[in-house]
Amino acid sequence: MSLSIAGKTAIVTGAANGIGYAIARHFLDKGANVMFVDIDEERLEQQVGEEARAEGPLRMFAGDLREKLTITNLLSATVDAFDRVDILVNASRQMVASDPLCPEEDAVETLLQQNLLTSLRLTQLTAKRMIARAEKMTDVAGPIGSIINISSIAAHRTQPQLLGYSISCAALDQMTRSMAVALAPRGIRVNSVAFGSVMSASLQASLKENPAYREAITCCTPMQRIASASELAETVQFLASDAASFMTGQILTLDGGRGLIDAVRAPVH
Repeated sequence: MSLSIAGKTAIVTGAANGIGYAIARHFLDKGANVMFVDIDEERLEQQVGEEARAEGPLRMFAGDLREKLTITNLLSATVDAFDRVDILVNASRQMVASDPLCPEEDAVETLLQQNLLTSLRLTQLTAKRMIARAEKMTDVAGPIGSIINISSIAAHRTQPQLLGYSISCAALDQMTRSMAVALAPRGIRVNSVAFGSVMSASLQASLKENPAYREAITCCTPMQRIASASELAETVQFLASDAASFMTGQILTLDGGRGLIDAVRAPVH
């Protein structure tokens, strides 16, 4: 089976910076048509605005995906530009510290909306588009689409200061499994990548503020380093490609072995 995603069309959320941008850019470099999606229109314009207006394999869409109409508009814009959607990467995510003893500051509702419900609704509507297109074609055989969620090892760690984030990631993992079973008969695969010590935008900010934080992370990581965002992007490419054609409902962990030895008091990233 091939790792190629050339010629396929992908929607990548959270694509204005960090991990989402790395995944979207990697997909573009591998020959896919890519819709870069983010709520931060200014940052998106800075990153890809000129390329998006060049009528090539890159387009951009700015909007608040917490609104169902925005999701509908995104899918319409993608189909108008590329005629199809083959891959969805739900990479838009938010990390907010929680106070587990304060309902007003536990961040649970905010992060469930951002990290879970937005991905769920986009997955549902994208899957419907994939299915509708396949039903109109007579030569479709095998998988018709791949959906990849970006999660975190926080889903199975016990860190009270990340209460809302941990709950949202655990819920996203279960959504991955449930949607995988529901969509498997329709030829759509749903998987997830749970990352730990990867150079995300939030981790970059933390390291800039506190350089000693790097050592605290690497000491808890058997591979003794922080992964690059490109390493995560390559894992996502594998899940999107035909090389993973018989894989669905799986949560792949990319953490340099942290989960094997992780202590409760280890750094959050």
